[in-house]
Amino acid sequence: MERERRLRAEATAVWATVLCFVVGAVAGALLLGGDPRPLTGPGGLAMPVAAVAGAIAGLAFAVSTRMHRRGETAGMPRWQAVISHLSATALTVAFAAVTVMGVLLTAEVLAVGLRGLELGAWGGGLLAGVAAAVGGRFAFGAGIRLRTADLSALLFGFLVIGTLFAMVTAADPRWWEQNFSQLGVGWAFTGTLVVAGLLIATVGAYIGRDLHRLLGDEALPRLAAIVALWAAAGAALAAVGLLPLHRVPLPHDIAAVVALLLFLAAAAVTTLTVPGRPPALVVTSVALAVLVVVAVLLWWPFGAVAVTAVEAIVVGLGLLWMTTLVRVLAILVPDGSRPSARRSPLRA
Repeated sequence: MERERRLRAEATAVWATVLCFVVGAVAGALLLGGDPRPLTGPGGLAMPVAAVAGAIAGLAFAVSTRMHRRGETAGMPRWQAVISHLSATALTVAFAAVTVMGVLLTAEVLAVGLRGLELGAWGGGLLAGVAAAVGGRFAFGAGIRLRTADLSALLFGFLVIGTLFAMVTAADPRWWEQNFSQLGVGWAFTGTLVVAGLLIATVGAYIGRDLHRLLGDEALPRLAAIVALWAAAGAALAAVGLLPLHRVPLPHDIAAVVALLLFLAAAAVTTLTVPGRPPALVVTSVALAVLVVVAVLLWWPFGAVAVTAVEAIVVGLGLLWMTTLVRVLAILVPDGSRPSARRSPLRA
């Protein structure tokens, strides 16, 4: 029975991919009608193709969520259902943004390898169809059964893709001699941080959901604080992007420090809340704290490494810790939703 259900789901995903390709190809051909265009640069194909693919990916996730997780909020109090719907909305935006950034980065790479290539309406339409099919398939599959571990992988992939795209389109090719914030001159890095902040807040909501399935309603006040910490960390990270260094240096630096402190606080409180204190999670958490302190000391006051390297190390360690956390939760957390019996998460 389970095998047949999974085969039917896979067949549905294949048909969804075909539909995404057709819609993307038609929309792309209509949007790109006219003279042939280069892949990138002013008037290039990249941006309209990315917009078509991103819109279709977001729609594919929304449709898949509606089809496969319709009864997930049944029996939940209003506050719990609202959090679930807000998370789904945030993920719809995130899947669209991941697809857009992925298409733009791919176009930059292809433009280097296929110099002089120009495509007309039909060629551009086929390109949009392929991009929409890939993004739509990924988003539709996520809507069938989305786990916290999947969100962590999505966050990691989006940060890598967005940062690479910001690098290859940076106005200053020597930005790395100062810090990652120098990439904030363009919209790519700003958009990456804003969507990454949205994803961190959403991951926090899913962490709260998983811990509620483990601990029940008695732990709701504590879980509400954890979710709030993750949401604040995501908001602070988004503020880093919305407050560019070259315009408002002091608020930018404050937001960056606050984002780091809130992430560490959320990681510490979450680790202490996971039942049984799994050794893998505890060891990773302690190692994260120690290595972050060592990296900061190597930068200041010793000056042994550049601030860019410190930022890369801290982000990499944070993602490593989050990966460990969501893997541990995947082992501990039972399947199936757990409606709360309380009308408010803050009081009985």
